[in-house]
Amino acid sequence: MMGDVVNLNQYRKKRSRRKDRKRATENRARHGLSQTERSTNRREREHLEQDLEGKRLDPDGEPPTNS
Repeated sequence: MMGDVVNLNQYRKKRSRRKDRKRATENRARHGLSQTERSTNRREREHLEQDLEGKRLDPDGEPPTNS
């Protein structure tokens, strides 16, 4: 009885990819926000910037001069 033939290079690459994915997942959990949280924060920040820009008295964004 002989076992299946295994390509060791493919096996090593799969093992390496699994290890890299696991490390990346751990790093994301430890250091960063999820993609959903980042996009939500970005949308909220853009909305607040647009709201603030709409309330500007001088549409050019330059302070008025006293001359």
